[in-house]
Amino acid sequence: MRKHPFINGEFYHIYNRGTEKSIIFPGTDDFDRFLKSMEWFNRVEPIGSIFEYSFTQAAKPKLGGRTTKLAKLVNIVCYCLNPNHFHMILRQNSENGVSEFMKRLGGYTRYINIKYKRNGVLFQGKFKSKHINSNNYLLHLSAYVNLNNLVHKLKNREYRSSWEEYIRGEKGICSKYIILEQFKSTSEYKEFAGGALQNILEKKEMDKELESILLDLPLGCPTTKW
Repeated sequence: MRKHPFINGEFYHIYNRGTEKSIIFPGTDDFDRFLKSMEWFNRVEPIGSIFEYSFTQAAKPKLGGRTTKLAKLVNIVCYCLNPNHFHMILRQNSENGVSEFMKRLGGYTRYINIKYKRNGVLFQGKFKSKHINSNNYLLHLSAYVNLNNLVHKLKNREYRSSWEEYIRGEKGICSKYIILEQFKSTSEYKEFAGGALQNILEKKEMDKELESILLDLPLGCPTTKW
């Protein structure tokens, strides 16, 4: 049982890592597969497997020249996929949306097991979650997630994150307006994120940072309710 329920309209930090800190994204195409799962499985109505859905994706019905929008389980605010762990910020849209979304992403384990001829679990137990209980927490956490590659000093091909969606305006899977509409420009958010990340890292105890890849509430971060 989780310490908190998932409530519609609320934000959650979702994260997990490979069992015994093992690699969960062995190749660049594995990052792409997981991202595709994040996009296509985020539907209230099930789509079946990615293999099945890929045949119908190009033939989606259109209204007024625009592709119809399907109801989403969650809003993906931001994410980072690192070699042996991931972070996401999600806002639940439908009942049990977070749980159902993460359940569907669990199919990635089968994909990896088949592709690399392995057996057993891939992730370290069930996904972890923290309720994001203030706007300040949300903003600081978005900086940590978007720039998580800097925390671990990863090179470009060793991770995927939503940072490019935010800063370069690239089309992606995130509802980035949730964060960016609180700033005058993307440049202002970029400056905020860089400063916030530095502040978070400076305030985290060194031994805890070395021992764990998972984020706790940043020290000094306000916890005022919305």
